[in-house]
Amino acid sequence: MSAVQEVVTEAPAVEAVPKRAMTLGNGTSLAMLLVLILVPLFVKNFIIFQLTMLLIYALAVLALNILTGGSGQFSLGQSAFYAVGAYTSAILMEHADINYALTLPIAGIVCFAFGFLFGQPALRLSGVYLALATFALATAMPQLLKLGVFEKWTGGVQGLVVTKPDAPFGLPMSQDMWLYYFTLAVSVAIYIFSVNLLKSRSGRAFMAIRDNEIAASAMGIDVALYKTLAFGVSAGITGVAGGLGAIAVQFVAPDGYTITLAISLFLGMVVGGVGWLPGSIVGSAFIIFVPNIAEGISKGLSGAVFGVLLFLVIFLVPHGARQIAVVAQQLLGKFKKN
Repeated sequence: MSAVQEVVTEAPAVEAVPKRAMTLGNGTSLAMLLVLILVPLFVKNFIIFQLTMLLIYALAVLALNILTGGSGQFSLGQSAFYAVGAYTSAILMEHADINYALTLPIAGIVCFAFGFLFGQPALRLSGVYLALATFALATAMPQLLKLGVFEKWTGGVQGLVVTKPDAPFGLPMSQDMWLYYFTLAVSVAIYIFSVNLLKSRSGRAFMAIRDNEIAASAMGIDVALYKTLAFGVSAGITGVAGGLGAIAVQFVAPDGYTITLAISLFLGMVVGGVGWLPGSIVGSAFIIFVPNIAEGISKGLSGAVFGVLLFLVIFLVPHGARQIAVVAQQLLGKFKKN
């Protein structure tokens, strides 16, 4: 537990983020979207699969960013919500024969309820103690999924095989390419929802609680309601990401949703920039591709190489990709003036 305490206590402080820093400019956003649309047309299916997982993990990191960057609550239990979403979609597809697209909102609703209910007893906790409570949830979830009482539905230790969907309407594209574009559409919709949420009255309430709970309560904000709501929204988005992950990987098993996944998502949020939503995709890219780069440098010492690379990133840019974006914006502003 001391290791978990160290991770949470040494995490970057959640700072107020200017509105202009919460999202990219319209031109940059459109350029990024255009790149994401065109890239699959020129790469192999394996790369398309990796890009799909990039978008899926970006959703999970974005969900954690809403919870931590938005309301200031630390969580090391996102893998539990991811697992619930994945199993919900897998069970509905394989046992109830429900269309894969329809399983995602159901997974989101189930995880929203799960997160909201979990947030109720967690109201008494904050900081490292809340992180430890969510850590316990993430640790327990794989064991719960292996229980014999659920084995009929979850497949127990062996897990469930999920059928990957074909492109609809006879579209001339591979399963991987269709799933990528489907995931991209879902990701864009959730991103727009998240941006609007943080700009809304509820989002302002989240950030007021993040900055000072006592002051927020004095202003008439229902702190308990909004803290549990933040947990619910974060869990719901993570559940949708889990459902997409189950469809993309075509398999769910308890050992695929361990505490390692939760820590990876937390790491992705820190690297992308706490409280900066566009950084979610940067953090996702880091946790997907950097381990492969580390293994390419040294297979026997891949863990050590990854640790060194992570140390360099945190040392050079302690506020993650957000810091790079702010510096780039300042340099661009000076260039335009000249």
